[in-house]
Amino acid sequence: MRDRVLSLLGLAERAGKIRSGGFEAEEAARKGRARLILLAEDASENTRKHFADMGKYHSIPVVRYSTKEALGHCLGKAERSCLAVTDAGFAGKIQELLESGSGSDERGQNGEDEDQ
Repeated sequence: MRDRVLSLLGLAERAGKIRSGGFEAEEAARKGRARLILLAEDASENTRKHFADMGKYHSIPVVRYSTKEALGHCLGKAERSCLAVTDAGFAGKIQELLESGSGSDERGQNGEDEDQ
């Protein structure tokens, strides 16, 4: 199964529009560069609270998605519990995919819908 959000994050990383890891994501938020913060579902409670509070303070959407391993893998790095998207276009498309529920492609190996 191919995940559209993770694919888009990989593309954004190659374009230089991702700040990954706690320190870099926090710095991007403080400097007003972050447009979206993604937190791994398995991030620690302390990390989730810290970035949720930071998102409220700086008016940045914070979304929980995927796992630390998957977030790091799509960026070509080690596990990442959080990352900041610094480009408005990428951030908007990721939010659109998450809200529509089409973040992951539910197709079988032959390209047909699995529920048919």
